[in-house]
Amino acid sequence: MTNATVQMEGQLQDHVHDAVAPAAAHAKGQQHPIKLYLVVWAWLFVLSTCSYLVDYFGLQGSLRWSLILLFMMLKAGLIVAVFMHMAWERLALAYAILLPPVAVLVFVSIMVLESEYTHFLRVMFFATPA
Repeated sequence: MTNATVQMEGQLQDHVHDAVAPAAAHAKGQQHPIKLYLVVWAWLFVLSTCSYLVDYFGLQGSLRWSLILLFMMLKAGLIVAVFMHMAWERLALAYAILLPPVAVLVFVSIMVLESEYTHFLRVMFFATPA
């Protein structure tokens, strides 16, 4: 073989090796330590226990629902962040997934405030508790 042929074969092998190496690294993926998952499971267990204790102690009214919703949001946040790998995603993707539910919660809270105000006005002016 000529010197040029040997050099071209060497370059071809280098290009093939460069193309295969990232594919092999990508196939392996990012590995997270098992300790992270065990800690998250423990926190989910603690938060679920706290949620059940709210009912066990017989809390009522706004405190009960506030605590239940707080524990629910904390658990959902842990699940989304770790098990759905949102903590390792780009910020733009996280905003695209997380901002719409936050906007829905804001709009629902505005509707709740408006409904309370409407109910107050009906009772005030029409004296009907309906």
